[in-house]
Amino acid sequence: MELVAVQYPGRGDRFGEDLLDDVAEQAGHAVGELLRLPCSEHVLFGHSLGAMVAYETAVLLRDMGREPKKLCVSACMPPGHLENRDVHLAPDDEFWATLCALGGIDPGVAASPELRELMTPVLRSDLRAHATYQPGVTTKPLSCPVSVYHGIGDPVVDETRLTEWAAVTTGEFTMSTRPGAHFHVTTDVAGLVADVLDR
Repeated sequence: MELVAVQYPGRGDRFGEDLLDDVAEQAGHAVGELLRLPCSEHVLFGHSLGAMVAYETAVLLRDMGREPKKLCVSACMPPGHLENRDVHLAPDDEFWATLCALGGIDPGVAASPELRELMTPVLRSDLRAHATYQPGVTTKPLSCPVSVYHGIGDPVVDETRLTEWAAVTTGEFTMSTRPGAHFHVTTDVAGLVADVLDR
C-alpha cells in the first residue's frame, strides 16, 4: 500500500506551469496521474476543494471501468450545495483576512508581501474553481463506499447537510467528526490516514 499525493500544475515543483481553475480539469489531471501508477486499486481522499476534485475523479474512473475502492471527502459540502462562492473576487486584504480566519494560513505567510504576491494567484485560482463548480445533473451514483470527515466547528461547512453526501453512492456511507475545524487534517495526521485506510 502506498500513499500518493497529486501535484497540480502551478504548485510545488510544477510552479511554472499554468494553473487549473476548473474542477473538471483538475479531476482529469488527477486521473491521468493515477493511471500512471502501477497499482490497480485506489482509495481517494480530498479535503475542501480537493473533496470536489476527488469526487469528480471517482466519477471519471468509474466511467472508465476503474471505480475507486473508496472515496473519502473532508471539510466540504455535498455537490450542489457549496457556499461562500465569491471569496475569490474580494480585494486582496479582505481575501487574505477570510483565508486566515479559517486557520490554515501561517501568520508569517500572511504578513509577508512577497509571499502573498506569490501565493495569491494560486489561492484565487483554487477558490475560482470552487465558485464555478457545478456537478453533472445526470451523473449516476457511485457504488463504492463514501466516507465524510468533518472538523468540529468548521465555519464553512453546515454539518447538518453532510449526510447528503450519501446520495452520491449506492454503497456504504459513513461520517465521522474530528477536532480542528476546517483544517482538522493537520491534527493527528497519522490517525486520519489510519482511519481512511481501515474503514
